[in-house]
Amino acid sequence: MRVVSLVPSLTEAVAVSAPGLLVGVTDWCTHPADLGGAVRIGGTKNPDVPAVLGLRPDLVIANEEENRAPDLAALREAGVEVLVTEVRDLPQALAELDRVLVGALGLERPGWLTDAAGAWARAEPMGGLAAVVPIWRRPWMVLGRDTFAGDLLARLGVRNVHAGHAERYPRMSVAEAAAGCDLVVLPDEPYRFTAGDGPEAFPGLPAALVSGRHLTWYGPSLAEAPAVLAAALGAAVR
Repeated sequence: MRVVSLVPSLTEAVAVSAPGLLVGVTDWCTHPADLGGAVRIGGTKNPDVPAVLGLRPDLVIANEEENRAPDLAALREAGVEVLVTEVRDLPQALAELDRVLVGALGLERPGWLTDAAGAWARAEPMGGLAAVVPIWRRPWMVLGRDTFAGDLLARLGVRNVHAGHAERYPRMSVAEAAAGCDLVVLPDEPYRFTAGDGPEAFPGLPAALVSGRHLTWYGPSLAEAPAVLAAALGAAVR
């Protein structure tokens, strides 16, 4: 098959499971480091549709949140099969990965997917922390309801204080964001928070700088995510 991936985490999942299938990936697809001869076809929000069509893919894999409906519609109208995933929590992520890799691509269930399910089944929650999880600044945006990252944190004993918000990624002031929190969790994507850019906005709150790939990607990184995230969270509240 000839596959184009419009989602970085799905790119990694396919590339690790079946090297050589991918003929096109986005500019944001960074893992694994060697993607062979896969052509870069633009961003997740602005793919070069003619370039994708020029690759003659048998399948384009996408995500309902990361990719824009008009781009996916244009691909379908041109006769390309498009598989769109939806991922709001860990069980859904595992099921969607199985649907893509086993159902759509006809692969055997990869060992890393079984390892990921097992690693999360063994994850031990920390003691009831309430956190805010910014994902952008200027303006400030945080995790709200029904997010994959929020579900992963909950499984590690960290409650997103804005999980009941009407919006999935609400904008709010720092004061609103920090209300009722005893921890701020700062991932390095989509906004790249660092020790010098982010924690200073939340004085008095311990800050956990975490890997965005382990917090927001659904792919091979899920197998090590419980340990990686727990270590970063634990270091912040010791």
